[in-house]
Amino acid sequence: MKDKPVSLTQTPEGYGDWLAELKNRIHTARQRATLAVNRELILLYWQIGKDILARQNAQGWGAKVIERLAHDLTTAFPDMKGFSSRNLKYMRAFAEAWTDEQIVQQAVAQLPWGHNLVLLTKLKKHEERVAYAQKALEHGWSRNVLVMQIETGLLEREGAAVTNFEQRLPKPQSDLARESLKDPYRFDFLGLTAEAQERDIEQALVRHVTEFLLELGAGFAFVGKQVHLEVGGDDFFIDLLFYHLKLRCYVVIELKTGDFKPEHLGQLGFYLTAVDRQLKAEEDQPTIGLLLCKSKNKVVAEYALGDKTQPMGIAEYKLQEALPEHLESNLPSIEQIERELRRDKA
Repeated sequence: MKDKPVSLTQTPEGYGDWLAELKNRIHTARQRATLAVNRELILLYWQIGKDILARQNAQGWGAKVIERLAHDLTTAFPDMKGFSSRNLKYMRAFAEAWTDEQIVQQAVAQLPWGHNLVLLTKLKKHEERVAYAQKALEHGWSRNVLVMQIETGLLEREGAAVTNFEQRLPKPQSDLARESLKDPYRFDFLGLTAEAQERDIEQALVRHVTEFLLELGAGFAFVGKQVHLEVGGDDFFIDLLFYHLKLRCYVVIELKTGDFKPEHLGQLGFYLTAVDRQLKAEEDQPTIGLLLCKSKNKVVAEYALGDKTQPMGIAEYKLQEALPEHLESNLPSIEQIERELRRDKA
């Protein structure tokens, strides 16, 4: 007896769950295969670089040997890219930077070669390369994002905000919350100068919310701006409201264009109480507040946080630095650049 054909318009019971499971398996298998190929390539490049180093040191071979090797390898493997003399020199530098063959078990072996070149050329210290490699792998940074994070000094800014988390939150949430805040925050992508007003900054951050979320870091989800809360018949508006997926709590962000003042925390604390009572679900952790100001006196900030019972942090933000007039006048306008580009294509 022949099996009854299944209609394409009729879904058998349980088919949807099974299909989702198969898709997940296939996706995972493809990822593993890609990672395996990448690890082998990185290990190959490391071994080639190590051989070049060893032979140059033992036999005194000069730079011309690398040019000869590049020619011979490219001729032998015409379908493979990556054997240029420049890339062979990077392989040598790569082997110098990572002296242990256990490299294949480290984060760098799981990153593409382009990411490793960024780590090599942008960073000098081994510890920094390891740290940024782990961050890139953990958060899935593209090469351009890795460059941006290095150039804006992510590791130096991470966890640097003045907070009372250690006193007001239980471990390990206090550690995670502290590491989730930076100081200062870089808002160069907004194209605003230091004279910008609070509402201008707030609106620009929402227009560039993708870049803003990237600067805030992993785990932040945007809820809204000027979020309305009614308390005792009066209307109040939170500048920016986020939810942190790892901390499992709301994060209230207030912007101040001037110096930090202790009274700013009173308003922030009021918003935290309102969010906890009106928006926070039973399973959510206590709401966290972040006050972003143009500048702060660290000692004053620490004193101001000393008697606050709610978890808060204070950090500075940096906008685009204005160019001196004599430099700005010498820069080409957008229109001039576009004209030159059109001329090149003609």
